[in-house]
Amino acid sequence: MSETILITAEKIKKLQIQGARNVAIAAIKAIQTQAKQTTTKTKAQFIDELKEAQTIFAETRETEPLMRNAIHYLITQTQNVKTLKVSELSQIINAASTQFLKDLDATREQTAEIGAKRIKDDSIILTHCHSSTVTRLLAKAKEDGKNFSVICTETRPAFQGRITAKELVSFGIETSFIVDSATRTYMGDVDLVIVGADAITSEGNVVNKIGSSNIALLAHEACKPFYAVSELLKFDPATLAGVCEKIEQRNPAEIWDEAPAKLIVRNPAFDVTPNRYIHGLICEEGIISPPSIVEVMRRRYPWVF
Repeated sequence: MSETILITAEKIKKLQIQGARNVAIAAIKAIQTQAKQTTTKTKAQFIDELKEAQTIFAETRETEPLMRNAIHYLITQTQNVKTLKVSELSQIINAASTQFLKDLDATREQTAEIGAKRIKDDSIILTHCHSSTVTRLLAKAKEDGKNFSVICTETRPAFQGRITAKELVSFGIETSFIVDSATRTYMGDVDLVIVGADAITSEGNVVNKIGSSNIALLAHEACKPFYAVSELLKFDPATLAGVCEKIEQRNPAEIWDEAPAKLIVRNPAFDVTPNRYIHGLICEEGIISPPSIVEVMRRRYPWVF
């Protein structure tokens, strides 16, 4: 296995690469590099090497369907062609990787444009954790001349909310920063809630940073619309077969580095927000009803299945 694959996988595992998009992009680029440098002699060996890389990346983090879907796509591109020449297969991986990354950028822009239309002048938006798609949506709304403000949670335990806050301030967006437990205090002031997603199940439930489901419940209680913003390729096809999306358990030291020896510290990275609390999924297809996710995926990305 190439050094690039192993180094990239280790960076993902250690959270040196964060965010579902960034993780997927890193994995795609690593596979692209491996395909260029491959020493395999046959198509079977080439595909086996890709599948080995797929297994290594799948073991880095459990809740990364975008990365898994991306790698699955690249492998299908080599399996579905007649050529047996490794040099040509390498070129196919290179071209498919480049196109996939371009499409990923395009879907983020499409999603941002669609979501920005939901932002009204003088509105207050609450967001949780960090999503590059969410911040692009808010930046687009600002570029469109919308006057609004954002309440941003700090997002314990890794404080990803600080990344969001810094970006929003750099965009010239009026931003307030609160601790996670203050969310209910400010929910009455909010006009809508926008969060990202790390995974979407076949029922349209959204897996996102821990605390998201709490915020969805608070929004429901206060009659505030709760939107999840996501590329459709964060859909996990395994959930169609009744498999529950695995929730990654992170290092307890993230919460308390010097905790008492016998104390049990639990650190789930994500939680699941049921579709009934989600006003809509903002994606490249528009704003869709969460339960329609499978129908939309079959229409736009049939190769996932």
